[in-house]
Amino acid sequence: MRYKTVLTIAGSDGSGGAGIQADLKTFAALDCYGVSVITAVTAQNTLGVADCFEMPVSNIKVQLETILGDIPVDAVKIGMLGSVAIIRTVAGMLKKIEAPVVLDTVLQSSSGRELLKRNALPVLIEELFPLARLITPNIPESALLLGEKRLPSTEKEIEQTARMLQQMGASSVLVKGGHQKGDRCSDCLISNNRISWFSTEKITTRNTHGTGCTLSSAVAAFLAGGMPLESAVEKAKAYTFEAIRAGAAFQLGKGSGPLHHCYRFWK
Repeated sequence: MRYKTVLTIAGSDGSGGAGIQADLKTFAALDCYGVSVITAVTAQNTLGVADCFEMPVSNIKVQLETILGDIPVDAVKIGMLGSVAIIRTVAGMLKKIEAPVVLDTVLQSSSGRELLKRNALPVLIEELFPLARLITPNIPESALLLGEKRLPSTEKEIEQTARMLQQMGASSVLVKGGHQKGDRCSDCLISNNRISWFSTEKITTRNTHGTGCTLSSAVAAFLAGGMPLESAVEKAKAYTFEAIRAGAAFQLGKGSGPLHHCYRFWK
């Protein structure tokens, strides 16, 4: 017997709310063993990102080779990549394994700092969209990927956005609706030409740091267990909602605090 294992390829967030740290906590909370490849080290807290250091591509390649050469992985979650060279290195390694890949298209931080160079967008689409079982852009990221200045806002526009992203090479697309106005948070999934919506109430809290990382990691964890994609998204959405609700009761720092990834285990 072995653990269901999920690999996260992402940046480090020293404040623990997003990135590698959020991914590993999510995997553990959902009964998976997490392994990691760090693409960048950020200096950040609940107020924003102060600095970012990209790991050398040669080191990222060795990290990947060392993990994949020894430990079988049942799913992969990709977060912050940063540059063309890193994207191509990651894509080259993932072509050698068979595991569902969840690509969280991390383009900028919630505070607005660019986390993927603009010249890397076409390479991200060309190299990683075809390898991904699912991509998970939020509404602003979906507009950036499509080169649109106007954000989709209506249900029809969001569905069309998901279809257009799928036509760019992604197997399935989940457009996350956390940026929508109103009292609901609704995410749109297109898979096998089928549109599905997943909706929860919107919790009034400033503690939403790492929500996107958490949702995509939760999907990867459920896929690692062999769950069908639509069910994995549904369960990941429910887990993320509960983590946000539990985290709303806590205060960490002066800005946007984290979710409570381990709410199931704390009294």
